[in-house]
Amino acid sequence: MADKRPIGVFDSGLGGLTMVKKLTTLLPGENIVYLGDTGRVPYGSRSRDTIIKYANQDAAFLAGYDIKAMVIACNTVCSVAYNDLVKNYGIPVYEVVGAPAIKASEQTKNGVIGVIGTAATIRSRAYETALRKINRDFDIHSVACALFVPLVEEGWIDAADEAALKVAKRYLDCLLKSGVDTLILGCTHYPLLHEVIAKIMGPEVILVDSGAETAEYVAKDLSNRNMLCGEETGGNTRYFVTDSIEGFSNVASKYLESDVEGLVEQVTLE
Repeated sequence: MADKRPIGVFDSGLGGLTMVKKLTTLLPGENIVYLGDTGRVPYGSRSRDTIIKYANQDAAFLAGYDIKAMVIACNTVCSVAYNDLVKNYGIPVYEVVGAPAIKASEQTKNGVIGVIGTAATIRSRAYETALRKINRDFDIHSVACALFVPLVEEGWIDAADEAALKVAKRYLDCLLKSGVDTLILGCTHYPLLHEVIAKIMGPEVILVDSGAETAEYVAKDLSNRNMLCGEETGGNTRYFVTDSIEGFSNVASKYLESDVEGLVEQVTLE
């Protein structure tokens, strides 16, 4: 039986748009409700208790729209609060660590894998744990890239942007020297910097998009559960943010390659 309820997606800010873009491509008939907590971004530098508090508020907001599934499009939340959210909601709750870890393990040829993410994600060692379950002999190099999220939120995402390139080079130089052939973009904000990161890492290094890989898994799993709406086209996406609509709309329209003006609403979380 077709399930016409929407899919809920939340992130600390703009990063979850990478998930939304892929989901709307894979499941063009599905309705999506997206929440970007742009007023409190970034989450990666917050304490564990604060991240859990924010995650529960985000999830509660989406649950108010009778969603059929929840996607945590925030690596920081997944690494800290995933288990809490799974226990609190009787719907499928998806994290963004497992699928990209599997993809990286399939792509690497030399077994040297890089992971970049927020301080909280890197500190949690979530990706290292997932990769070691696949192959304990992987040589894993992890780097926290605290300034990547602010770059995205400011819209400084072009490969020609000198500031973005200088910041990226400073973070990524050590990964180049370590010989990684595969790099997990362990924050859903980071694929918006794909061109910048690719320019620094070079064509020999495969970039794994955590949002896109998770979206592939979500689409397949909901299909297996017979939870899709049954429509081939016509799905709508609603966007909610906790700060400026204008700033979000500008970057979202650019990245999604479609105008989201009039589709974004500012809300307050409690």
